[in-house]
Amino acid sequence: MFADSHCHLDFPELRTQLSNVHAAMVQAGVTRALCISVRLETVPDVLAVAETDQGWHATVGVHPDYQDIEEPSVARLVAEAAHAKVVAIGETGLDYYRLGGDLEWQRERFRTHIRAARQVRKPLVIHTRSAAEDTLRLLDEEGAEDVGGVLHCFTETQAVADAALERGFYLSFSGIVTFRNAKALKEVARQIPLDRLLIETDSPYLAPEPMRGKANQPAYVLHVAGEIARLRGISIEEVGERTTENYCRLFRVC
Repeated sequence: MFADSHCHLDFPELRTQLSNVHAAMVQAGVTRALCISVRLETVPDVLAVAETDQGWHATVGVHPDYQDIEEPSVARLVAEAAHAKVVAIGETGLDYYRLGGDLEWQRERFRTHIRAARQVRKPLVIHTRSAAEDTLRLLDEEGAEDVGGVLHCFTETQAVADAALERGFYLSFSGIVTFRNAKALKEVARQIPLDRLLIETDSPYLAPEPMRGKANQPAYVLHVAGEIARLRGISIEEVGERTTENYCRLFRVC
């Protein structure tokens, strides 16, 4: 049994072939998937997808990269989070890699999500890229430790991993951990406590080895699990069991 803790099944690459995606998941033993929201405008689509399977759930949030879109308010996020399928707030966070200039708007958006998460008592799904210091600072300033969450598609250093773990957060590893040049990331995946580890696809992006170049899908999370099993010297079945337990504990869905 495996759980994909971060995927975008409402994106066109996957939404048009959900029956095939689901069949591949069943064959691979992937029983749970978290459908991630990135814009308020598409929350209905995310929820509609999540409603098609008992093991699929959803988040509500606005990705830090998106500009010139409907800006979230605490009230709007809280209202959307009342849906029975919504188990977390996000995708939210900070990204200083793709965007430049004055990014105070991005930090304020992140604060809004944290405040909403605290109000509804649901965990955060956090995107952080080239912004680890500010990400940790805002989590502290806004009391995010009260609700916890996950740093998804983790690619940061061991020091950042340790800081997140100290604050009670989980770390989720994507297909990047299977890439040959991801040596430092492989070491982080080897070292962190198994009870704080999640696996994901971030599909349709970041297809793992040996699927690189293809559209990613939740069934491919097995390749992430297999690499982590190899790194840690344990069976893929144990990785599946433990990461699914972590998924259920964090998102309170099992």
